[in-house]
Amino acid sequence: MYTFDSRIRYTEINHYKGTLDPSSIINYFQDCSTFQSEDLNLGISYLEKKKRVWLLAGWNLQVFRQVTLGDYITVGTWPYAFKGFYGYRNFIMMDRSENIIAVADSIWVYMDTENKCPLKVPNDYGGYVLEPAYPMEHMDRKISIPDNLVTYPSFPVIKSNIDSYNHVNNGQYVKMAEEFLPDNFIVTNMHVEYKTQALLGDTIYPKVIYHNNKYYIILDSKEGKPYAVVEFDGHRKDK
Repeated sequence: MYTFDSRIRYTEINHYKGTLDPSSIINYFQDCSTFQSEDLNLGISYLEKKKRVWLLAGWNLQVFRQVTLGDYITVGTWPYAFKGFYGYRNFIMMDRSENIIAVADSIWVYMDTENKCPLKVPNDYGGYVLEPAYPMEHMDRKISIPDNLVTYPSFPVIKSNIDSYNHVNNGQYVKMAEEFLPDNFIVTNMHVEYKTQALLGDTIYPKVIYHNNKYYIILDSKEGKPYAVVEFDGHRKDK
């Protein structure tokens, strides 16, 4: 497992709750996998030269307890399988006593950036070493969307949403979706399905429904084809 240590910053917490939102946890996990790739010399520059990229297809996040300002954490990640053009990676966040704060399962697609098509992962797994999968529930990649969605006002994709691959970063979709959660809603599970890439200048058309104690937020395109679907499970916390 690749790890790095950190501490929860004031700029990372939700000031309604004083804790990390799922988008902040996802950002830590993204950074951890990026650090591992860079340290293995398999990072952004390496992939650019080969005209390859790993695109995220989905998250399954489980949050066991909340962390607050100043808490010390260790963030870890490891790949556990490669099948066809898919890669599977676990993430973990722990406190100083190695108590688990959050874990995640993720699915990635290995892409040819020149031809814009998925590629079979090389036999050497692209240079990564596999470790056993974390024993967590593996949800279906696709999210079943309920009917009777409520449409909210659209908003544009802005520069701060864009990453080095010139499309909306996966964590930004989660942050957009969090805007539609009540302030007192504590997320314990999050499932994200990424469908297509939003670019600078695109417009997001959000649709929301609360169904069976879960919030479903669909971040749609003008044509009605979702960029991402986010499912939040959790509970309301009394103020």
